[in-house]
Amino acid sequence: MKYAYTIFFTLCLSLAAFALEKGEKAPDIILQDVNGKEVRLSSLKGQVVLLDFWASWCKPCRKENPMLVRMYNEYKDVEFENGKGFTIYSVSLDMKKEAWEKAIEKDGLVWDTHVSDLKGWKSAAAKTYSIRSIPQSYLLDGDGNIIAVNPRGERLEKELKKFKKSSSILGGIFRW
Repeated sequence: MKYAYTIFFTLCLSLAAFALEKGEKAPDIILQDVNGKEVRLSSLKGQVVLLDFWASWCKPCRKENPMLVRMYNEYKDVEFENGKGFTIYSVSLDMKKEAWEKAIEKDGLVWDTHVSDLKGWKSAAAKTYSIRSIPQSYLLDGDGNIIAVNPRGERLEKELKKFKKSSSILGGIFRW
């Protein structure tokens, strides 16, 4: 019985961690990239964006990075129902810049937007999004609306496929 209570309590905490829900407008984030330049999440408007919270010391995050690289490379130039192209706004909860930069390089995270305030769990962005565990992510449409909460692995790919525009060749065939 004690085990059942532990599972129930953990599940409740996990569900409570997602303060923002599908359909809501994603709050803007303004953080510095690895070169010290401020980058707004809203500057990516018009693209489908995965807002990804991670850290170099997070083993599940690092394990997921190859899949994110694959998704980015596969969908970066795709046209979606409400956005052109796919990108990732990668928010690190690291506290050491060197570890953060090394992880980006080692994992081959090829997208442009890697940001952090190097405050770890006290990050302003983590507080805004009620981040209590990582990895955690939000998929945003071209208008900055949340279209999926914490899509991981196959679910991320399914969500991207769901919002991908139909091929004009197939559309032309079915109009005949």
